[in-house]
Amino acid sequence: MSELWAGVDIGGSKTLVVVCDAEGRALASATADSGAHLGGAAILDRAAALVTSLAPAGLAGVGVGAAGVVEPATGTIVVTGDSFTGWAGTSVNTDLSARLGGVPVVTENDVNAFLLGELSQEDRHVLGVALGTGVGGAVYVDGALLHGGGTGAGEIGHVGTYGPAPCTCGQTGHLEAYASGRSLARRYTEATGVALPAESVAAAALAGDEAALTVFTDAGRFLGEAITHACGLLGIATAVVGGSVTNSWALLEKPMQEALTEHPLLSGAPVDVRLARGGAKAVALGAVALARTAVSRG
Repeated sequence: MSELWAGVDIGGSKTLVVVCDAEGRALASATADSGAHLGGAAILDRAAALVTSLAPAGLAGVGVGAAGVVEPATGTIVVTGDSFTGWAGTSVNTDLSARLGGVPVVTENDVNAFLLGELSQEDRHVLGVALGTGVGGAVYVDGALLHGGGTGAGEIGHVGTYGPAPCTCGQTGHLEAYASGRSLARRYTEATGVALPAESVAAAALAGDEAALTVFTDAGRFLGEAITHACGLLGIATAVVGGSVTNSWALLEKPMQEALTEHPLLSGAPVDVRLARGGAKAVALGAVALARTAVSRG
C-alpha cells in the first residue's frame, strides 16, 4: 500500500478530514460536527474517528489546522475564541497521535495551514486572510511562516479600528467586527430588526436591499484597508483571501479594490489580492502539506 497523508481542519462548527496520496492528491474526505463545546478530548476523539474511517492503515503522517493560537513546536492550543470550550491547553500533537496508534502529528493554526495550502512555487511573501465565523490571518515572509509571540502573528482580525462595532474579543472596531460571518448577520439585524444568517444577508444585498449592501460594502472596504496596512508594514505585495464569507466575493471585491487603490504600497501599486483556490478543503490540504514537510525533515 502506498503511503497516505491526512489533513484535519478543526473549526468551531465542523471538523473536515482529507486523505491524500504520496503526491498530495486528495483521495477521500469526510466531515462531522467538531464538538467544539465538548472539550479537547471529545474534539480529538471525533477527529481521530474521521481519520480512521478514511484511512484505517497506511498513514505516514497527519497535519492539523486548528482554530485558535497554536504553539507550533508542540501543537498545544494556547488561546481560543468563544466557539470552543475546554480546547485551550490541549496538546494536539501528542493526544491525537496516541489516538491514531503513534502516527506522527503536526499542528498549526488553521489560517497558517490555509495559507500553506494556497502558496504557489513562486510565492515568497504572502498575507493570508480567512473570512469565516471570525477573521483570521497568517503571514508568510522570506519563504517561511511567521509565528510571532504568544498571541500569534498575522491576526489581522484583531488590530486596527474601523468603527464603533463591538468585537468578539471584547474590544471595539476590529476587522472581525465588520467582515466575519457573525458580524455581517449582526449588523444587518441592528440596521433592520430582521435576523438573517450571513448567506441570506448576501442574497438580500444581491437583490438590492440597501441595508444589506451597506453591510457588505463596509466589510469590503475595511478588508482592503486592513490588508494594505498589514502588507505595508511587512513589505508584502500579495494577499490571498478565503473562507466561507468569500462565497459573497461579488459583494466584497469592488469596495475592497477601491480601498486598496486609495491606499497603495510605497511602490505606488496596490496589494495584489487573489481569491483562494482550495475552497472548503483549503485548511485540510494545507495541513497535508505541513505534515509532509515536517515528517520529511524528521
